[in-house]
Amino acid sequence: MHIHILGICGTFMGSLAVLARELGHTVTGSDQGVYPPMSTQLEAQGIGLVEGYRPENLEPKPDLVLIGNALSRGNAEVEAVLNRNIDYMSGPEWLAREVLRHRWVLAVAGTHGKTTTTAMLLWILEQAGFEPGYLVGGVPRDFPVSARLGNSDFFVIEADEYDSAFFDKRSKFIHYRPHTLILNNLEFDHADIFDNVEAIERQVHHLVRTVPSQGLIIRPAVDTHLDSALNLGCWSPVQDTAIGSETPRMADWRAELLADDGSRFMVVHHEQPVATVSWSQTGRHNVRNALSAIAAARHVGVTPDHAVAALSRFSGVKRRMELLADVAGVKVYDDFAHHPTAIATTLEGLRHQVGEEPILALIEPRSNTMRQGAHQQTLLPSADAADQVLWANLNELDWLPTLVAAWHEGHPGSARHRVESTVQALIDGALAELPGRGHIVIMSNGGFGGIHGKLIAELERRQTT
Repeated sequence: MHIHILGICGTFMGSLAVLARELGHTVTGSDQGVYPPMSTQLEAQGIGLVEGYRPENLEPKPDLVLIGNALSRGNAEVEAVLNRNIDYMSGPEWLAREVLRHRWVLAVAGTHGKTTTTAMLLWILEQAGFEPGYLVGGVPRDFPVSARLGNSDFFVIEADEYDSAFFDKRSKFIHYRPHTLILNNLEFDHADIFDNVEAIERQVHHLVRTVPSQGLIIRPAVDTHLDSALNLGCWSPVQDTAIGSETPRMADWRAELLADDGSRFMVVHHEQPVATVSWSQTGRHNVRNALSAIAAARHVGVTPDHAVAALSRFSGVKRRMELLADVAGVKVYDDFAHHPTAIATTLEGLRHQVGEEPILALIEPRSNTMRQGAHQQTLLPSADAADQVLWANLNELDWLPTLVAAWHEGHPGSARHRVESTVQALIDGALAELPGRGHIVIMSNGGFGGIHGKLIAELERRQTT
C-alpha cells in the first residue's frame, strides 16, 4: 500500500511514517518548514518527502492519506484529497487500527515530560529484554529512530492531548486504550484548541475511561487538576508518586534526593527503600519522570532494582537539555521548551548543577499557547534561574516587548530581560552578555531559525580571532 502523510516532519507523523515503512508500505509525505531531527531521520529511512503542500504531491494517487493535526481546510493538498475522493484518516486512528490493537499499551500523558518519561520507560523495558514497540515524540538517544513495531505484545507510546485532525477533535490519546497509563501532570496548554484547563481535564477523564479495571494509572500525589480529572470518574487502580515529604500522606512511590540537582536519589516503594538512582540526568522534573517510569515498568514485571540499573545508563532525548557544544568553556544546550513550567524546571535543574556559574537563556515563545499570550503572567518569572534572558520575538508578538518593558519599570536598572527580533541580534546579544565561560540554553519547540549552529559557529570563530 502507498501511504502519503501530510505533516510528515512533525514528531508524531514522522514516527508513523517509520512504523508504516516497517510494516512494508510505500511511504511518502509533505510538510512545510522541514528541519531536523525528524527530517534527517526520515531521509535516513529512505522515506521520500517534499517541502510545501501541492495537489501534485498526490501523484501517483496514494491508497491512503494520513492527515496531521496541523493541517486544516483550505490547505491545497487537503482540498485535493477531498476533491479526488482519496481515502484518508487521522494518524492516531491509523495507529490504533494497524499497530496498537490487541497489544499491552503503556501510555505516557501529561502537559510536561511526556517524551522524556516515555523514553525512560522504553529504555527500562528494552534493558529488561522486552523488545517493546514504541512511538516517542522525539528522538531518544538510546535508539536509532523515534518509533518501531517491536518484537513483543508491549507498546510504549507518548500520549498527546492535542487533537487528532481537523475532522476529529478528540485528543490523540483517546485512540490508544492503554493498559498502563502515566499521567505526569496537568496544566493549561494548547490555547488554540482548549478554552480552559477544565476542557483538558475532561479529555483526560475520557482517557481514564478507556483504562481497564485490571490496568493501572500512575500519577503525582500533588496535582489539583489531575485530582479534578480523576474525580470525574475512575475505574482503575491508582498509584501515586512524590518527592520527599511534599505530601502529608504516604505515596506509593517516593524519591529521597541525595543530591540537590537530582543526579542521585533513593527510590522508596511503600516506605521501603529499594534502590539508588545515580545517573546523568538532573532536575526534580526528571526525578518525577523516573519514578513514574519505574512504577509503570513494575506493572509489567520489571523489578525496581532492574529499572534503576537501566536508568543509570539512560542517555536522554535529543532537544531535552542536549549539550550541543563546549567552546572554550561556553556550553551550549538545546531544550524543547514549550511552557513556562518547562522553562522553569529546566533552568532550575541547571542552576542546581552548575552553582553560581553564569546562565544565559535564549527563549523563543513559539507554541500556539505562548504566542497567544496565555502565559504572560508566568512567562518572565519562569526564567528566574537564569542570569540573563534574551527573548526571541521572531513572530512579532505585540505583547512581548510590552511585557518586558513593564518588568523593567518595576526593576529599574536591571537588564536581566531583553527582546530581540532577529536571530543575528540574539547571537550578538548572547556573545555580548556572556564574554567568558558559562552556559547558554537555547529554548524553543521549533527550528529557531537555525540559531544553534550559527551561534556555535560564531563562538568557534571568536576563539580563532
